[in-house]
Amino acid sequence: MILNERDSRHEQVLQVAQQMMTAARTAPKGKGVDIIEVAMVTESNIRILSDTMKQMYEDNGFKFFLRDADNILQAECVVLIGTRSLPQGLDCGHCGYEHCGDRKKGVPCSINSVDVGIAIGSACSVAADHRVDTRVMFSAGLAAQQLDWLDGCTQVYAIPVSASSKNPFFDRKPKTE
Repeated sequence: MILNERDSRHEQVLQVAQQMMTAARTAPKGKGVDIIEVAMVTESNIRILSDTMKQMYEDNGFKFFLRDADNILQAECVVLIGTRSLPQGLDCGHCGYEHCGDRKKGVPCSINSVDVGIAIGSACSVAADHRVDTRVMFSAGLAAQQLDWLDGCTQVYAIPVSASSKNPFFDRKPKTE
């Protein structure tokens, strides 16, 4: 039997993405409280995510949303990592407020933000270990958050995943419309 790499690449990338999701889940969490949500987007849902990003460009005028919307269409899948909001009750002041109870609605608990960042780093390290291409995207994460694909998450980031001869997520040209 001869198995050409091109014939198995898609399945290999999906397997790596599943390992990325596991790494995000098992990443250390502040106070040991797990409020991270992780999912993988494939096929037609990538198109929905891209279309949502294009609509968000229409609403906000940020051209990088257009560029990123086209860019994720080159991904085999997109890993989503988000965090629900849960103040950790440390009154640490790291969020800018002296006490957790003083935070204004919409201001994230810094511990929650650190937790999602560590989960993203853990996921990306798995991708690097397997030599697949990724890029952390705020824009696609915000679109996934708008679609409410990670139920109840207030901070969502997206990681498109690809395996090609050149990383499609870097050296990108700005969109001019």
